Formats: sequence, structure tokens, C-alpha cells
Amino acid sequence: SLMVDVTGQTRKEKVILPSYLQRKKPNIIPNKKIEDPVAGKVSTSSLATRQDLTGFHLIPPRVTFGVLKEGCTYATTVIMKNVGVNFSRFRVKQPPPYTGLRVMYTPGPVAGLQVELEIEILAMVIGGKDSGGLEEVSHDIEILTETETLLLPVKANIL
Repeated sequence: SLMVDVTGQTRKEKVILPSYLQRKKPNIIPNKKIEDPVAGKVSTSSLATRQDLTGFHLIPPRVTFGVLKEGCTYATTVIMKNVGVNFSRFRVKQPPPYTGLRVMYTPGPVAGLQVELEIEILAMVIGGKDSGGLEEVSHDIEILTETETLLLPVKANIL
């Protein structure tokens, strides 16, 4: 129970559950459900009552590169975890070239586990305006799955 702690005493403060346990998914746009006769389906009796058999979680849910030096390339890894019981396919809509962002991944179905997305940024200043030597880059990377579109916010400040 969430009302008591591990020692059996009544909790003084409220327990904050992670978003994946609250069934809230940040930055998601649902797609129209299209029945795909080729998609992998699990039809066992123990899972017949479940409605949400597909889905992905991004770990971390957003990427912040911090302050970057102009002209350098930086990279980080985001894990895309399949939390459903069916295998599911996805593709990444590559960001426009002026952002300096690129996503590298291996396409194909994610059958039960996870896949790594490598987010790479080439730090470059685009505008001619004087911003005090610091320019902010902010873009939402779109990850298209069979049931929804995930948005991965990426932010960086270029020095």
C-alpha cells in the first residue's frame, strides 16, 4: 500500500509515482489505430483483457546538452524501451539540417527489449544577431511508432 512505509508506519508525505506507472506519457501524439495483419500479435488468454499491448518509453524523456563549444560535435544515447508485449516498429523523422542534430539508430522491429538512439549535435551558430555569445538550440525529434508519435525534446546552448 502507498499509505504506509516499509516499516508499517503511516506515511507523512505523498508518494510521487513515475509517469509510466501513472499511465501518463509526456510528449505523445496518438495515431489512428490501423489494423495491420502482419504486425506481431500475442493472443493468449491471460492477455485478452489488456487494452494497451504496445508502447514505448524514452529514457531519458528529454535531452539537455548544456553549453557547447561552437564547431564541435557532441553525442548522447537515448534508450527507447518497448513496454508492450507485442513487437512494434518505429522510424525517426530526422531533424532539419539547420539544427545540427542527427539521430542514428538501427531500423527494424523492437521485439520486447529496447533499442538505442544516438543523438548527435554539431554545435553551430546560425543567426547573425548578437545574442551575447550564446545561442539556444531547441528541437523536438519525432519518433513515429505504429500507435503514437513520440516527441523527444532536445536543447543545447552554443557558445
